[in-house]
Amino acid sequence: MKTNSISIDGQQITFREGQTIIQAALEAGIYIPYLCYHPDFEAHGSCKVCTVRVNGSHCSACTTFASDGQVVDNHCEDLNSSRRAITQMLFVEGNHLCPSCEKSGDCELQALGYYLKLFGSHFPHLFPHREVDATHPHILLDRDRCIFCELCVRASREVDQKNVFAISGRGIDSELVVNSPSGTLLDSGLDVNDKAAHVCPVGAILIKNQAFQVPIGQRKYDKNRIDDADLIEVKHDHIDS
Repeated sequence: MKTNSISIDGQQITFREGQTIIQAALEAGIYIPYLCYHPDFEAHGSCKVCTVRVNGSHCSACTTFASDGQVVDNHCEDLNSSRRAITQMLFVEGNHLCPSCEKSGDCELQALGYYLKLFGSHFPHLFPHREVDATHPHILLDRDRCIFCELCVRASREVDQKNVFAISGRGIDSELVVNSPSGTLLDSGLDVNDKAAHVCPVGAILIKNQAFQVPIGQRKYDKNRIDDADLIEVKHDHIDS
């Protein structure tokens, strides 16, 4: 029986039919940076952080299916430079005050910044003013921290079957909106146990009365770099399934 394989940065790995490049890579213990990808949802390649070079052409690793014989470049300076610029833009297009943020130490954007050795913003901060929604008794929505990964949109639509969230506008005018009569979480039908309430990779959607309960030094990315932590989770998920 023929074994399908691809090469990532010179390392040969096998894959199963129907796997994307990022799925095959993570399962093989190779970290490809990402923000909008989540194994529970269909990928749509919006953040472009997982962009790799496949046989000389650039493509999103989360939406490109693995094909036998592919040669993939991932961990190289030109790709990491592009990822660094994207991450820098995400920081300046929102208000990410990491030292005081409840999500600090457990934030994928922050951890990715450390991984990519992002030591400065490079671009001027835009300091947008987006409305904070604290109307829900158990859930806080801080739009200033939203990176428009659409994970909450997909979770609410595909898992919770509620369509609570959507993205409105374009470019700098983009905004996470709530589909409810008042436009707030209060009458949206969002429940604290919904997938959409727990899938945010940054601090845009937070569960109230849980802030700073995990001591500094014991948070997810205090203990592991993002590449180690995410690979550990992928390994555990694969074993459980």
